[in-house]
Amino acid sequence: MSKQEIQRFDIGARLSEMAVHDGVAYLAGQVPEDASADITGQTAQVLAAIDRLLERAGSDKSRILRAQIYLADRADFPGMNEAWDAWVSAGHTPPRATVIAGLARPEWKVEIVVTAAV
Repeated sequence: MSKQEIQRFDIGARLSEMAVHDGVAYLAGQVPEDASADITGQTAQVLAAIDRLLERAGSDKSRILRAQIYLADRADFPGMNEAWDAWVSAGHTPPRATVIAGLARPEWKVEIVVTAAV
């Protein structure tokens, strides 16, 4: 029995942005680049980053197996959902959890982690 290769993307000292193994892409938590945006804008930025990573792995948002969303403020839930609903593929909405959590930087309103089939 041979071990499957693990392919890592954007490897840093602390983390990789994505790992692909055995037909599954595991993304690190994605955060907004422009933290001055409102929750809808920050969420749209994060979803665009997810699109770019999934494309690099040979996948796309219609193949997401699970999404975990972390919000800094419960009041941002409707604005996050606005961006999510505009982005998600109809008929391919993945299982999802949304958690209120303290994020690593106070200016970040949202962080999203996804796992997708390749």
